[in-house]
Amino acid sequence: MELTKPADNFKADVAHIGKSVLVKGELSGSEDLYLDGEVEGSIQLRDHSLIVGPHGRVRANISARDVVVHGKVDGNIRGTERVELKKSAVLVGDISTQRIIVEEGAFFKGAVDIQKDAAKPEPKREMAMAAAASFSPASSSSSSASTGSGSSAQASLVEKKY
Repeated sequence: MELTKPADNFKADVAHIGKSVLVKGELSGSEDLYLDGEVEGSIQLRDHSLIVGPHGRVRANISARDVVVHGKVDGNIRGTERVELKKSAVLVGDISTQRIIVEEGAFFKGAVDIQKDAAKPEPKREMAMAAAASFSPASSSSSSASTGSGSSAQASLVEKKY
C-alpha cells in the first residue's frame, strides 16, 4: 500500500495553466505541465511532459520529453521520447521525436523527423526497413520510401499515411 501512494502523489504533481491565462515569453520548468491557456514565445520542459488541453493555444516552439496535443499549436515540437496528436489537435509546424501517434481527425501541416533511440539503434533501423519493405508494394512511390535510411523511410511512411 505504501508504495502506491507516492506514485499517486507524483502523478498529481502536474502544474496547470488555466484557459484564461495568457503567457508571453519563455516558459520553462522542471515538472509536468497541463496547458489549457495561451502561450506565445517558447516552452522548455526538458525531462518532463506537456499536455496542451482542448482550449490550449500555443504560438511557440516546444521542447519536452512527451508532448500530447488536444488544442492548437503553431510552432515546432521537439519531443525527446514521444509526440501525440489527438483527434482535436491542430498543428502547423515540424515534429522531431522518437515515437509519434496521430489520431484520425487530427490536422497536421509540417514535416516529421523520427530520431533514433540512443539505447537501441540497430533494432529500430531493422524494424523501419521491414516496415518500408512491407508497405512499398502498396506505395505509389516505393523507390523513395526504400532509398533513405531507416528513420527517414519511417518518416516518409508516416507523412504519406496522413
